[in-house]
Amino acid sequence: MKTVVLSETVRYGTQDGVAVILLDNPPVNALGHSVRVGVAAALDRVAEDTGVHAAVIAGSGRGFCGGADVRQFNTPAATAGPMLGEVIAKIEASAKPVVAAIHGVALGGGLELALGCHHRIATADARLGLTEVTLGLVPGAGGTQRLPRLVGVAEALDLVQHGRRVTGVRAAGLGLVDAVFEGDPIAAGTAHAAAAEAVPAPGVRSMAPTEFDFSARRDAVGAKDRNALAQRAAVDCLEAATRLPLEEGLTYERARFDELVAGPESKALRHVFFAERQAAKIADLPADTAVREVVQAAVIGAGTMGGGIAMAFANAGIPVVLFERDQQALDRGLARMRHNYDITAAKGRLTAAQVEERMGLIRRTLDLADAADADLVIEAVFEDMDVKKDVFRRLDAVCKPGAILASNTSRLSVDEIAAVTSRPQDVIGLHFFSPANIMRLLEVVRGDATSPTTLASCTRAAQRIGKAPVVVRVCEGFVGNRMLTPYWREANFLLEEGASPQQVDQALTRFGMAMGPHNVADLAGLDINWATRKRLAPTRPAHLRYCRVPDRICEQGRFGQKTGAGYYRYEEGSRIPHPDPVVDEIIARCAREAGVERRALTDDEIVERCILALVNEGAQILAEGIAQRASDIDVVYVSGYGFPAWRGGPMHYAETLGLDVTLERIRALHEVHGEHWTPAPLLQRLVAAGATRFETC
Repeated sequence: MKTVVLSETVRYGTQDGVAVILLDNPPVNALGHSVRVGVAAALDRVAEDTGVHAAVIAGSGRGFCGGADVRQFNTPAATAGPMLGEVIAKIEASAKPVVAAIHGVALGGGLELALGCHHRIATADARLGLTEVTLGLVPGAGGTQRLPRLVGVAEALDLVQHGRRVTGVRAAGLGLVDAVFEGDPIAAGTAHAAAAEAVPAPGVRSMAPTEFDFSARRDAVGAKDRNALAQRAAVDCLEAATRLPLEEGLTYERARFDELVAGPESKALRHVFFAERQAAKIADLPADTAVREVVQAAVIGAGTMGGGIAMAFANAGIPVVLFERDQQALDRGLARMRHNYDITAAKGRLTAAQVEERMGLIRRTLDLADAADADLVIEAVFEDMDVKKDVFRRLDAVCKPGAILASNTSRLSVDEIAAVTSRPQDVIGLHFFSPANIMRLLEVVRGDATSPTTLASCTRAAQRIGKAPVVVRVCEGFVGNRMLTPYWREANFLLEEGASPQQVDQALTRFGMAMGPHNVADLAGLDINWATRKRLAPTRPAHLRYCRVPDRICEQGRFGQKTGAGYYRYEEGSRIPHPDPVVDEIIARCAREAGVERRALTDDEIVERCILALVNEGAQILAEGIAQRASDIDVVYVSGYGFPAWRGGPMHYAETLGLDVTLERIRALHEVHGEHWTPAPLLQRLVAAGATRFETC
C-alpha cells in the first residue's frame, strides 16, 4: 500500500476500498497538533473519495496511541485547532464506518480517539485506559461520557477514577472493543472495516438509566491521595454522563479538564511525571557506555531491608542469593518475606503459585562464597562503617571480576567503602527505601571511582526491578537524608519554642506530607538518628544552636514504636501515637536549659520553617553537584519521603511560591534565627539574575 504524508505525523493510503489513517509520531504516537491536523485532513479525504467505503485508524511502531502530547499542555499548540474533540466529532459524523485497530497501547486521548470510532478491535495484550487522573486531570475529549455508555458506570468509574488499564481481552469482555485480533493491525483493521457495510446507530450516544451513589464515591477519596482533586472531578464527570445528554456532558467534561489543566495540582503532577523520566538520564555518561546485564543478584543480610531488596529482584524474575551469618537470622528473614508475600496473595494481587515461584528465586545461604557468580551484590548490613568495610573486603575476595559491589548505605561514604577493595570502579551505593520491595525510590550513589559502566548498569537494573532511580554523588546523607537534617532540626527547635510533637506533625500532614517528622522518627527508630548524631558530634560547630530533646528521649530508652515510646507513647500491639506528658516535660526542661522562651506557634510558621529548610538545603545540594537537577531532588522527596506529589516536590514548591519570595522568607528567618538560616548562595544568585526556576542555574 502506498501512502501520502498529510502532516508531519500522519500518513494516508487506501487498500481494497478501505482508507488507512496511520499515526506516525514516535515513540508513542502522541496526539500533538500535527497529528490532529493530519487525522482531520484524512477524514476529509475519506468523505470525498467515492472509491472508499470505510476507514481504519492505526498506529505505527509499538502502539496505537499513548495519548495527548503532555508537553504541549498550557502552550498555544494545545489549543490550536483542530482540538481532539473536534476530530472525534468528525469521526462520529462520518457516513463511512471508521475502525480503530489497537495494538500496544491506547491510553488517555488515544482511547478517546478510539471511543469516537464506530468500531474498535484490539490485540489480546493491548493495554487500554483513561489515565489522565495520574496527571491530575480528567479526560477532555469525551472519555468520561462515552466510556460509561459502552461499559456501564461502575466499570467506567473504576477505570477513569484510578487511571487503570485493561488488556484487549478484558476490554472485549467489557464491550469496550468489538473483537480481539492477532497480527498486523492494518491488515486486521482493513478486514474489519471491509466487513462493515454501513455505520450502525452510534450506541455511545445513548445512556441507560443508572442509579449509583456518586456522593459515597467522592467521599471515599482520601485527603492525602496524590490526585484527590482529579479523582473527585472524575466522579463528577461520570455523574454528569448519567444526567446530561452527550453534547452537554462533553461541554461539562471539557470545562473540568480546562479548570484542572490550568491549576497548580496538575502542573505539579506533570512536573513529577517528567522529572521521574529525566532522573534516570545521566548527563555526562558517554553514549557508547557498555551496560552489564544483571542475570544473577546477591544480597548480604536478611534483615528487613535485605529481605525487601531480595524480594524486589525476585518480583522482577531475577534469581537472588540471600546471605546471612547464622541460620536463625536467615530463617527469620525468610519467614518475614513469606509473610509479606502471603499478605499480598490474600489481597488477590498474587496467586499461590506466583508466591512459590518468587520464593523459589531466592536461594538461601550461610556461605558468602555462594555470591561468587552474582553480577550485582548488594550489602544490606548494619549502618556502621567498620562493619561495611569488612563485608566489602570479603566480597572483593570472592566475587567474580566485573561483578558490581553495591552498598545499601543511607548516608555513609561510598568512596571510603570502595577504597578497601581492589576494584573501586565496580563499587556503588544503592540506597533502597523501606519497605524495599514496595518503595519506588532508589538513590544511585556515584562514587569518585565508580565507572560509567557500573553506573549505567545499576540504573538499568533499577528500572528493571520497578524502581525510580535518581543518580546522586557522595556526601553525608546523600540527597534525601542530608535534607532531612535541617527539616528535623527545625521540627525539634519548634518543640523547644512552644509547639507539641502532635502540633508539628498535624501541621505538616495538613500541608500534605504523608507523615509528620516525629511520627516518622518513631516509626523508623530514634536510635538510628541518635547514632548518627553521636558520630557527627565532633564536627558540629559549638556555637550553633543544638536541640537536645531527641537525645534526652533516647537516653530514657525511648526509641519509638519498637520500644512502645518515643516522641509519643504506644499501647501494646498498637501503632497509634498518644501524647505523653513525659515528653512534654523533657521539651520544657531542654527549653529552659537552652534559654528558649516558649510561645504560641501557628501552623503556618511550622510549615514554613520545615519546608523552607528543605528548599534551602536542596539549593545547596544542587550547587555542590550532589544532585544533577532540581527536579531530581523533587523525585527523591515525592517518591521516598512523603512530600505531596500534588505540590511537585520541595524545589518545585519553591518555584511555585516564587524564588524571590522564597529567598525573602529565608532571609527573614535568618534575621530571627541566625546562621542555620544562611540563604543558599545559589538561590541568591538566581534571584539576583531574575530567574524563576532552579533549572536555569
